[in-house]
Amino acid sequence: MIHILKSSASLLATGALVLSLSSLSAAAFETKARAAYVVDQLTDTVLLAKNAEAPLPPASMSKLMTLYVAFEAIRDGRLTLDEQLPVSEHAMSYGGSTMFLDTTDRVRVEDLLRGIIVLSGNDACVVLAEALSPDGTEAGFARYMTKRAKQLGMNNSTFANANGWPAAGHRMSVQDLAILAEHLIEDFPEYYPLFSETEFKFDGRAPSNIHNRNPLLKLGIGADGLKTGHTAEAGYGLVGSAVQGDRRVIFVVSGLDSNAARAEEAEALVTWSFRQFASKTIAKASIPVAQAEVWRGAQTTVGLVPAEDLTVLLPALSGKQINAEVVYTGPIQAPIKKGQKLAELVLQPEDLPEIRLPLVAANDVPSGGFFVRVKTAATVLVARFINGPEAAL
Repeated sequence: MIHILKSSASLLATGALVLSLSSLSAAAFETKARAAYVVDQLTDTVLLAKNAEAPLPPASMSKLMTLYVAFEAIRDGRLTLDEQLPVSEHAMSYGGSTMFLDTTDRVRVEDLLRGIIVLSGNDACVVLAEALSPDGTEAGFARYMTKRAKQLGMNNSTFANANGWPAAGHRMSVQDLAILAEHLIEDFPEYYPLFSETEFKFDGRAPSNIHNRNPLLKLGIGADGLKTGHTAEAGYGLVGSAVQGDRRVIFVVSGLDSNAARAEEAEALVTWSFRQFASKTIAKASIPVAQAEVWRGAQTTVGLVPAEDLTVLLPALSGKQINAEVVYTGPIQAPIKKGQKLAELVLQPEDLPEIRLPLVAANDVPSGGFFVRVKTAATVLVARFINGPEAAL
């Protein structure tokens, strides 16, 4: 039988479900972007999703996938930061944002990485792609990126090239771009500081292209990455991240109509995300929030506790209460091991997705002895006699 325990009181160490959180709904953010996605990394709470899963032209934002594959190659020893790579005719042929490389160059991998992150070098992407491609071609690298993206949970991404140059079928969703940004931040903390560099003067050959295009890096709002993008088809977009206190927000906007609109929208999203929401610890590890019934155990109940402190993101303003439910299937058959997952704590904040958090057994509950079994059997027989053969099952 599924048990649902409800409450709107305060969360205390009383052994019963006593959870209540005060909040007002946060004002919805009306974005001008064609597609947008905002997630709070600490709690994995999605704050905004507009056309989040739609595959769209990502422009240079897809360079983040090329960077991820390159970082993996460095980590695995297939590439080194000091290694010098040749520049092919194909790499040199790209226009748009470039490092102005030519076929006489051999370029350090570290310079290529900075050239992609800071200068958005289309040519630099292809140099790395051809070096790492299974068949030595940019097309082969794009096929590998598509396969690797699926393995990372990016199910709406298909790559036709390494740099986001307009091409049929080259598509990413804003949700996938956020997933990729989170992987870059978490998987490669040693390289992530590169994304906050505001300029890179490669070899002095391109004085007109030395500045990072990310409009948030110099605003003092905690922004530290990741990548802009623009083509006529894609519009203006940005994959960004910012940190304030113990919170990090990752956001993606796509399809804005100007560089100024991109900068304004991105700053507004960051401000809204931090001011309108706050992280709150709603339950402490090892302090029971409810009791679950036990079947044939040395105890008749077992405490349900969080395995670790439970922190959620909620609208920041105080006011309306948020009810909580503990859901479990019971009574729970003994024996029970301490730490065994038994239930879920379910919250439904207004204007935010439902939150489901695991609860585990507070202690071991061994099977009951002879007298417990006799008492249980007698209880079942009496229940069947009074209520019919289906009772007490």
